[in-house]
Amino acid sequence: MGIDLDAYFGHAALPEDYRSGFVALIGRPNAGKSTLLNRLLGQKVAIVSDKPQTTRTKIQGIYTDDTMQAVFFDTPGLHKPKHKLGDYMNRAAAVTFGDVDVICYLTDASQPFGGGEAHICQQLAECGAPLFLLLNKLDLLPEAGPDKLAELAAPFEAKLNFAKVLGISAAEGQGVEQLLGALREQLPRGPRYYDEEQLTDQPEKQIMAEIIREKIFLATREEIPHAVAVIISQYQRRPNGMLYLEAQIFVERDSQKGIIIGKGGAMLRSIGQAARAEIEGLFDEQLYLELRVKVKKDWRDDAWLLKSLGYDPKKL
Repeated sequence: MGIDLDAYFGHAALPEDYRSGFVALIGRPNAGKSTLLNRLLGQKVAIVSDKPQTTRTKIQGIYTDDTMQAVFFDTPGLHKPKHKLGDYMNRAAAVTFGDVDVICYLTDASQPFGGGEAHICQQLAECGAPLFLLLNKLDLLPEAGPDKLAELAAPFEAKLNFAKVLGISAAEGQGVEQLLGALREQLPRGPRYYDEEQLTDQPEKQIMAEIIREKIFLATREEIPHAVAVIISQYQRRPNGMLYLEAQIFVERDSQKGIIIGKGGAMLRSIGQAARAEIEGLFDEQLYLELRVKVKKDWRDDAWLLKSLGYDPKKL
């Protein structure tokens, strides 16, 4: 007599045609991959800003319902690297191509097809997984009927064969249910790989560091480019039950440090207040957050520091 593993582990038995698999979200920087992942999961697991290359690592998000479990990989935007961090980001995106059941190629439908998209099409040409083309940001278009979508898809379909072409707005939720339905049809039959309540495999400290980095992006806008990294250096539970968190913020120049700290420390306090509020809400924790800003010249080309920050190509 066989053991009912679902019953043994306290799960309801899954239907025989239950679908499960792995899905890569790829595209150029700022195509809306992280926004789509957060929309699919109904909760924020990836930071979002209007700056390209906000996502630096491969973030795993897990969607589960009664008919399907889809494990999404939100990859860094594919781009021409200018430093070792950029190399890592491109490799983090590329290594997912051969390990997934479906690749969702997101493109910003409000922008014309160009050299960057042609480069990605060339990279995807050798992939064996089914391809979905997701024409994102329809909310930015004055008209998005079938004829317009066909026009937008044409240069992509001239280079690749797509199993599905969908128009979506990750920001507004348009087309998301259709995408889930298409994935249900495409993914193979299989088990749940993760507990139904799990939304991500990211450690808490990594999520907290990413929230702080997002608040820096939002507060400094164009003044601070991507020369910012955040690492949680202390994570302690105090006797009063409060969580003490110390985060180190790395920048490349003294002028960048001055911008983040601000006049009389005002900018740093504002960043800390915004980050603390979001972390407390997300984890239901009382938090004491201390931020320290350090200058590390050219840290994006420092292999040792990149590894200590979690950007280790050997772990891809």
